[in-house]
Amino acid sequence: MATIVVHRKWEAVSPTRQRVMGLVELGSALIMLLVFTLKVQPGQMATFVMTPGGLTQGIAGNWVVPAFSTLMALTVVNFLLGMVQLVRGFGRWTNAVLGVVVAFFVFSFLTWATAGKSLNLLGMLSAAVLLAVPIILGAFSGVLCERAGVVNIAIEGMMLMAAMVGALVGSVTKNMWMGLLAAVASSVLLAWVHAVLSIKYKINQIISGTVINIFSTGMTSYLSSKFLQTYQELNNPPIFPRVPIPLLADIPILGPLFFNTNLFVYLVFLLLIILQVALFTTRWGLRLRSVGEHPKAADTLGINVFATRYMAVLLGGVVAGIGGAFFTLGSVGRFDEMMTAGKGFIGLAAMIFGNWTPLGAFFAGLLFGFTDSVATKLTILGTGIPIQFMAMAPYITTMVVLAGLVGRGQMPAADGTPYEKE
Repeated sequence: MATIVVHRKWEAVSPTRQRVMGLVELGSALIMLLVFTLKVQPGQMATFVMTPGGLTQGIAGNWVVPAFSTLMALTVVNFLLGMVQLVRGFGRWTNAVLGVVVAFFVFSFLTWATAGKSLNLLGMLSAAVLLAVPIILGAFSGVLCERAGVVNIAIEGMMLMAAMVGALVGSVTKNMWMGLLAAVASSVLLAWVHAVLSIKYKINQIISGTVINIFSTGMTSYLSSKFLQTYQELNNPPIFPRVPIPLLADIPILGPLFFNTNLFVYLVFLLLIILQVALFTTRWGLRLRSVGEHPKAADTLGINVFATRYMAVLLGGVVAGIGGAFFTLGSVGRFDEMMTAGKGFIGLAAMIFGNWTPLGAFFAGLLFGFTDSVATKLTILGTGIPIQFMAMAPYITTMVVLAGLVGRGQMPAADGTPYEKE
């Protein structure tokens, strides 16, 4: 049986981008020196607590580091990496080196903010994982849709509707599983509408997604103000509790982060494995990707382009529904208007940052979740930085990523293009 082989090539790093990246890394070293290192008194210690509050498993000792020496060492490393990048570059490792530079910059920021104080670092990382859950699930939904050639900016609306329906059904039935199923069903319904409009009627996919987002915003706001806020018994669903995994939950640091949490975090890891394997190692994944790359060739080889795209969008709706249910059934236990707060759009940014792959989207989602968690934690800690700037941090990170700092991604060739069967 004939098959389609999708080839990818490494994108060469241009001299201009090499210089820009080098200057960015040198700039980070300069900021670390002037803003962080020289503002810390020699002898000050930074204490990082390594046990999330309320947990007794996976306890680790605190990290106590000399603030000035740590900041100076990290500054020197970033400076050297920036010089190498500027002079000769790191080739295909450019993004990896950038990740190291950013990690050192962030840790320098945390060390500066914690000098003479203490910060529950593991608690912040644990919060980052939870904040990343809806972003990662939104990114997974986008990967499924766009790998099949359908742009889906309606993920935000699907998640918002799922959050409200999950809260409502969970409250009425007093059953979190029924709430989750209802949330997924509502998201799949919206995904079906988007699929019909964009695949069958070939309406512009951006417009179709925008209409669904507007509909979800209006409908959830109306129902919330009319019923959920008035009758509190309709807005009090049970939430999924922590479920520690035996033995794994006792691993220091990793245990509290990944193995002593609720269902949604475990679903993220399960979906990561399933999607990564299914998309890139199975015939099903090859067919789905071929529809997003060259639908005419796929059709010639007997692949039903329309059915494959419908399937991908509906599966994306399932994943988006799980992400929406997290807000009400896995986190706060109630629905509030616009509570998704753009996480669906940030999920699309994570998808692009991750180069339309589940694994890349997963790490990008963790980055955005970490940014959100840092902004929240340091606002409470008190750093002298205006609260408004801290609140903007996740969205600034999104814009920086989309501006192309990490390089151009390789989107599916037929992404957003309706297929006309000849």
